[in-house]
Amino acid sequence: MKVLLDTQALLWWVLGNSRLCNVAASILGDAGTAIIVSAVSGHEIATKYRLGKLAVPARLAEHLDQLVAENGWQPLPLNMAHAQLAGRLPGGHKDPFDRMLAAQALIEDVPIVTNDKAFIAFGVRMIW
Repeated sequence: MKVLLDTQALLWWVLGNSRLCNVAASILGDAGTAIIVSAVSGHEIATKYRLGKLAVPARLAEHLDQLVAENGWQPLPLNMAHAQLAGRLPGGHKDPFDRMLAAQALIEDVPIVTNDKAFIAFGVRMIW
């Protein structure tokens, strides 16, 4: 199984936060699960860290690429098709990070691990 991590789920997984539900933790802990981490999450974490809106270890904010590689996760770059679909997605949800992650999940045909109900409006398969 392949899954794309929402930024919040990624943070909870990496930081061992108990708010990650049992279903998500079980899937992410399964060696047979291919975990995909989007460049969008790298942008979101670094931006919010820089602005002081996210308290995480500096290594996580500044070297997410290394953490992804060390864990054998699959990085997912943002491409033009992802960006264009994100801009075309219907609905009033304005968070550009969520819109880009939703577009990536749709185009790559993978479910997203998230507890954010905003993804429902985008028709994304969700795991939580």
